[in-house]
Amino acid sequence: MVTLADSPTPTAPPASRRRSPFALPEARWAAASLVAFLLGLAVDLGGGPWWAMWVPYLVCYATGGWEPAWAGLQALRERTLDVDLLMIVAAIGAAAIGQVRDGGLLIVIFATSGALEAYATARTEDSVRGLLDLAPDTAVRVRDGAEERVPAADLLVGDEIVVRPGERIGADGEVLDGGSEVDEATITGEPVPAAKSPGSEVFAGTLNGSGALRVRVARDSAESVIARIVALVAEASEAKAPTQLFVEKVEQRYSVGVVLATLAVFGVPLLFGSTPADALLRAMTFMIVASPCAVVLATMPPLLSAIANAGRRGVLVKSAVVLERLADVRRVALDKTGTLTEGTPLVTEIRVEPGRSADELLAAAAGAERFSEHPLGRAVVAAARDRGLVVPAATGFHATPGHGVAATVDGRHVEVARPADRTGPVGEVEAGGRTAVVVFVDGDRAGVLGLSDRLRPDAAEAVAALRELTGTEPVLLTGDHEPAARRVAAEAGLREVRAGLLPEQKVAAVAGLGDRTLMLGDGVNDAPALAAAHTGVAMGRAGADLTLETADVVVVRDELAAVGKLVDLSRRARRLVRQNLVIAGAFIAVLVVWDLAGNLPLPLGVAGHEGSTVLVGLNGLRLLRSGAWR
Repeated sequence: MVTLADSPTPTAPPASRRRSPFALPEARWAAASLVAFLLGLAVDLGGGPWWAMWVPYLVCYATGGWEPAWAGLQALRERTLDVDLLMIVAAIGAAAIGQVRDGGLLIVIFATSGALEAYATARTEDSVRGLLDLAPDTAVRVRDGAEERVPAADLLVGDEIVVRPGERIGADGEVLDGGSEVDEATITGEPVPAAKSPGSEVFAGTLNGSGALRVRVARDSAESVIARIVALVAEASEAKAPTQLFVEKVEQRYSVGVVLATLAVFGVPLLFGSTPADALLRAMTFMIVASPCAVVLATMPPLLSAIANAGRRGVLVKSAVVLERLADVRRVALDKTGTLTEGTPLVTEIRVEPGRSADELLAAAAGAERFSEHPLGRAVVAAARDRGLVVPAATGFHATPGHGVAATVDGRHVEVARPADRTGPVGEVEAGGRTAVVVFVDGDRAGVLGLSDRLRPDAAEAVAALRELTGTEPVLLTGDHEPAARRVAAEAGLREVRAGLLPEQKVAAVAGLGDRTLMLGDGVNDAPALAAAHTGVAMGRAGADLTLETADVVVVRDELAAVGKLVDLSRRARRLVRQNLVIAGAFIAVLVVWDLAGNLPLPLGVAGHEGSTVLVGLNGLRLLRSGAWR
């Protein structure tokens, strides 16, 4: 049998250390560039001396532009011309003809974009490190009857380890001896600890309850379930979205085309006798009117306005790219516990033996469970109090891991235990997708309690809205057993159910639903599927830290119906983006043709360029209205 020798008090794994945005050099440079630009703008609009305006503008150029300029020069060494370098050249060109403010604005936009990208990458790295913290660094290995604490990474298949109460299990394996209940929410997502006895499978990183276990290691640390979750998250997070790949492809052609056109606009007039000053003025005018400021703002205001509107409703969209992807969603997959349901077990059924009442049975069970820390025990006590019952005092409380609790309540011996016989009322309760516990009074069975997770009030409405928006049937993906999954699916109006899935199986299921699937979940076990899906949405209140970092969208207020509203909002944002691109493209085309075919005055070119920017910006801000969330 397992013995409980003295050991250090177990501690929870360290929390993921999240870096502040300003811990990143990209963010500090972008902030410095913005401050310098605003100082220069204040002097510019206030009519101050030219040198007082140029100094902060030049600081803006230097702080915000050196990094993309250096990256662009490094890309040139690889014979690649990117848009960042083109924008730096455009900004310098604008300054060369006196339009230093326009150039400064370009610098600020691109510096801020680079800072946001760096911050998103850092948060993903932090979240993966946070998941690795779940697995303990050491484990107690048993060899020849002697115990030795060793690094968990040194454990080999076939080694035996001892897991004491409150410790995290050091490796995937099989229980050889002992009994306990293990919190496996990090793997399966289920809130109820799983009973473990000889022959049961356990996973690294899960939290042992009040019993002691001896476990035979079944997998190397690199092959454990928790390690595979880390690998899946990292792999999916590094994969580039189709939109990003398309932008990178277009970027090269656009950059080369603008550079060649600018050189031609400068060089051709020289061949026909134009002065260098006039040719330079025409070329710089061309570069200004051909610059993509209006195109950039054509895209961002609608997306950012939609993001801000959603944020006011407790829905956090992590980037404009995510909002674009939401508009393309064609299929929805949902987790069960904590997503469709509230994530807390409740007493939903009471079956009593003849001669006993439901209130009598529930009061006796609540008295026995009064001192229990188990989620099922807390649910029994809460149910009694919700019915207005007085929870009686109990003495002689005793908990047996994996079995149940016993106590003396009002002079009677009351035991609340997991069923050994699954026929009769117990079988009927479990067939309905509920967890059954049997209540014994003085050795006689008094009744059966059925516990289950309660469906969210807005679940059925949310499922119907998602079905209507996508035109396809939503799918329930869960690690829970089939009866419970079927019961919840029926209540929520779901017709397709896949139960008993481990994290990697959820990833495969999401992949099988197509490349435009939205995954909605809340637990760490959902993190790989959220990362692998076209778009991942996490229910924030119950969600684990890694899930919130991995997900593209976080529903902070736990309102499931908000997901459908967000998808609708993203589609309207996409329509506005297309409108704005048409407007911006038309302005650029007209101004470029005017500059090439005629003689576009520089002030008129700047006015047309800035006017189109303002126009598309105001059009995009329409989604800030409260009525846009519907």
